Amino acid sequence: MAISTYSDLKTTVANYLARSDLTSQIPDFITFAENRLRRDLRIRQMSKLVYATMTANTATVSLPNDFLEIRDIHLNTTPIYALEYLSPNIFYRNTDVTNTGVPRKYTVLADDFQFAPIPDSAYNVRMLYYAAPAYLSDTNTSNAFLANCPDALLYAALGEAEPYLMNDERLATWAALYQRAIDSINASDDRGEYAGVPLTMTLARR
Repeated sequence: MAISTYSDLKTTVANYLARSDLTSQIPDFITFAENRLRRDLRIRQMSKLVYATMTANTATVSLPNDFLEIRDIHLNTTPIYALEYLSPNIFYRNTDVTNTGVPRKYTVLADDFQFAPIPDSAYNVRMLYYAAPAYLSDTNTSNAFLANCPDALLYAALGEAEPYLMNDERLATWAALYQRAIDSINASDDRGEYAGVPLTMTLARR
C-alpha cells in the first residue's frame, strides 16, 4: 500500500511486524525512527531560510528551535557578507571576540550562534539551515520524512522494534534496506541539487 499518512505508516509497520501485541508501541518506534533520520539524513526538503536580528553589544543569537545543521549564514547587508565559521577552540583565540564592530566570524555554542566582533548594531542575519521536521502524530499526519523517504522511515521504525522482536532474523534485512535507502536518498539529493551545474571555484573572502 502507499504510505502517505501517519495512519498508513502505522498500519504498514504493524503488517511488517506481523505482531498483534505491539500496537501501542508502534508510535514510539516511529518517533525513534524520526530521531534516527534527523541524525542521518540531510535533504533539500529539510532546508529552511530564516532571518534574525542581532542585538547591539550582544555576541549571541539563539539557534532556531528546529535547528539541526547550518548550511549558510550571511549578514543581510549591502553587499551581503558571508560569515566565516570557526571551531570554538579557534574562535576564542581570535582577538575579535572581545571587540565590537561588524561581525565577520561565528561559531556554535550549545544553543547559540556566537559572533565576532561583537555586533555594534542590530544587524540582520540570514540563515539557511537544515531543520528537524515536526514529529508525526494523529494531528500532524505528514512531514518531510514521510513525504520524501517513506521507505527509510519504515525500515528505521521496524529496526526500532528490535527490543521486542528478540533476535528476529528480519532485523538484519531491515537494517540493510534502511542503509540502502539512506545512501540512495542522499545520492539522489546530490544529483538533484548539483547535476547540470558547472563546477566553479570561489575563493573565500577573509
